[in-house]
Amino acid sequence: MLNEELLAILACPACKTKVSLVANKWLVCQNPDCRRKYPIKDDIPIMLVEEGDKYIDVSEESLAETEPE
Repeated sequence: MLNEELLAILACPACKTKVSLVANKWLVCQNPDCRRKYPIKDDIPIMLVEEGDKYIDVSEESLAETEPE
């Protein structure tokens, strides 16, 4: 689980907008035009634009049920 200090400094690498934690396994960009979602694997955020691109069309509600690949 990410601590609050780390979460406070993380930003989407594509648009530099803050991210929020969803279901303790996803970081979601808060920019509605960007919509990238970044998986957290083994407590490590995978903040690569290519990873975020894979989940642009996945809704935040669905992320709780989706396991990062």
